[in-house]
Amino acid sequence: MRTKHAAHSFPAFPVYSAAFVGYNELVLGGGGGATRSGIKNKLRLYRVENEKSLDLLDEYEFAMNEDVPMSMAAHPKTKAIVCGVNSSHEKMLRGENENCRMLSVKDKKFKLESANGTIPPEDEEEYQRATSFSEDGNFVAAAGQHHLSVLSYPSMSRATKDVHISDDEIYDVSFSSSSLVLTLTKGLRVYDLPKDISVSQESKKGKEKEVPLPDLALAQTIKRPTLPGAESYNVSYRAARFKPGSNKIIYSAINSAPPRGKGKAPPRRAYVCTIQGDKSGWTVEKKRKVSDGSITVFDVSLDGRFLAYGSSDLSIGLLDATTLAPLLTILRAHELPPTALRFNPPSKLLISGSADNTLRVIEVPEFSGGGWGTFILILLALFVILFAVATQLYISGRI
Repeated sequence: MRTKHAAHSFPAFPVYSAAFVGYNELVLGGGGGATRSGIKNKLRLYRVENEKSLDLLDEYEFAMNEDVPMSMAAHPKTKAIVCGVNSSHEKMLRGENENCRMLSVKDKKFKLESANGTIPPEDEEEYQRATSFSEDGNFVAAAGQHHLSVLSYPSMSRATKDVHISDDEIYDVSFSSSSLVLTLTKGLRVYDLPKDISVSQESKKGKEKEVPLPDLALAQTIKRPTLPGAESYNVSYRAARFKPGSNKIIYSAINSAPPRGKGKAPPRRAYVCTIQGDKSGWTVEKKRKVSDGSITVFDVSLDGRFLAYGSSDLSIGLLDATTLAPLLTILRAHELPPTALRFNPPSKLLISGSADNTLRVIEVPEFSGGGWGTFILILLALFVILFAVATQLYISGRI
């Protein structure tokens, strides 16, 4: 079956983040950043029905000298998004950085609801690299390169004490119903969410009464695994996501680079792994090499059936989530490495964006199943048919 997919070009709109706020309503974040490139930083709302259909519905332009939306997450139940946009250089010098923006989408129009600071404003290189909603939509995680905040939705007030990472770098964050996994270069940190998270309560006078914030309790750090064919390589985690609806399965994307040496270096290698949890802890169960480049983006379909990745070799790949078997690959999806990758809620469409000013819309084919299992069943069915025909010929005396 030939996969249906199409590229869409945007003049002067490099794409850096994306999220679906409905089955067919897509939000893209892009622009030229805080530089004086003349390319404005915006959110765009599109209606997308299939690989060829892409209709612009609305735009939201950020203030001059603010940054590009580098990460984004959509609320699972309402048409709201949270994205990471650093304030202008002048504001950051004053100690003000409203990096965490919440917008709603109503009647096909954007509306800014709130702007809050979650990362230290004194570090101009820090930005909101990862954003994620909890499955029930009550909490949102906003992670910088070294800083994690868990906020209550829709108040966007602190729900737990912040986590600061001084010895590593954050790349991704994901919730299950009871845990949070933070992707660091050197390991995955799994935190237990407090059972009773409360930030503030109303006093009789109507003012907020401060209550102590609970800690995120570190349950386990999942170390980097040894990868087949890359035993001597330098290995780093790039992304990790809980399987939707599960507390016990994590899918991770891992990049590896050969050690430096003389002569031509062997290619980089990227892997996708399944990590299983039980009472004794977390264990890497499955590993599959998927690319000779580095994974730059990663996503899991909401129905838990598919994994998708984008690579520095410009490819987009789709895997079966249960077996990690490859289902489809688009070899040259963009002219630059993918920077955004999302399934729509019914897992019928997959979109990838890039800083090359393009978006690729991919229709996810209907996969009925099972690789070798299906192949064996077909062979058995053919054998039964041939046996029945031979039996009839024998009874009739023809053989």
